[in-house]
Amino acid sequence: MTSRVDMSRHAEPDKIFLKMPSLRAVKSFTAAAKYQNFTRAAEALCVTQAAISRQIRELETHLGVQLFKREGRTVELTPAGVIFYDAAYLSFVNIAQAAERIQHMDERKKLLTICCTPAFSAFWLSGRLPDFFRSNPDIDVNVITTENFLHMEPGVYPDVFINKSADPREGYHSVPLFHDLIYPVCTPQFLQENPNISTLDGIFTTSRLNLSPYGRAQVAEHLDWDVWFSFFPDLDGSQVIQSHLFSANDYNTLMSMVLRHQGVALGWHHLVSQLVTDGVLVVPCADQVELTQKRHYMSYLGSKANESTFQRFQEWLMNEVSMEKTAIYNG
Repeated sequence: MTSRVDMSRHAEPDKIFLKMPSLRAVKSFTAAAKYQNFTRAAEALCVTQAAISRQIRELETHLGVQLFKREGRTVELTPAGVIFYDAAYLSFVNIAQAAERIQHMDERKKLLTICCTPAFSAFWLSGRLPDFFRSNPDIDVNVITTENFLHMEPGVYPDVFINKSADPREGYHSVPLFHDLIYPVCTPQFLQENPNISTLDGIFTTSRLNLSPYGRAQVAEHLDWDVWFSFFPDLDGSQVIQSHLFSANDYNTLMSMVLRHQGVALGWHHLVSQLVTDGVLVVPCADQVELTQKRHYMSYLGSKANESTFQRFQEWLMNEVSMEKTAIYNG
């Protein structure tokens, strides 16, 4: 049986492509805007200055706006030019990076993509990665941070997720890492200025920095002060005058304020333990909440399970987690 292709059917005109100006003209404009000089743009693109000028005139005609203010040999972007440059330059950067990744896919250097929250990247992962790099010089790491693991960008398939969900996506397998251990933290300076925070009553009356659930996409990651205090039934907050409470849905914001001596926040042990060890932060009171059922997981792409790149990362990660657990139990 012979299959026949109906050549009479045509794709509908694509309005996006039809409205697009010449990419060559956009490239010339972007170079001229970057260097704010037509001559330098021509040198960067290995063309003549006349070619740059011609391409930009064509682009301005196409758009119907002036993109540059020309004064002698200098050029300056108009408001319209600024808008167009911001979008064009970012697009060219993305295209160049994608092309580079494709060109180097088969080289000896391996790439591992990890997706986690901004807080986990800043307070846990980034400080430990240099050790991984020293042991694995042939592996590059690409970290993608997000608070919304349920709605990733199309085409983004990390090798590893690290978050509080055991099943982030189809095709991934999850391994538990550690559970939540939560206690108050502040700077030594704040403790010195507020010695009463060595008790729960004292913490209740001081400036507290609270992680709010509003606007957060990651399921069950927050634990605010009201929830934390509920684990201590002997505390009668109704008899204590509550002090200032600041709430934000970004943990990095709260920790930045803590480090500026602006109050007490709840510290996730796996995020703040190194800061406590280094003396940057202190634990003002002995009260803590341990939630053995609230876990972080490493979820890995099943198709990568037998690849050396992933296996070496998994071994390193589990060893780091094991050492952290030992520190918790010894502490």
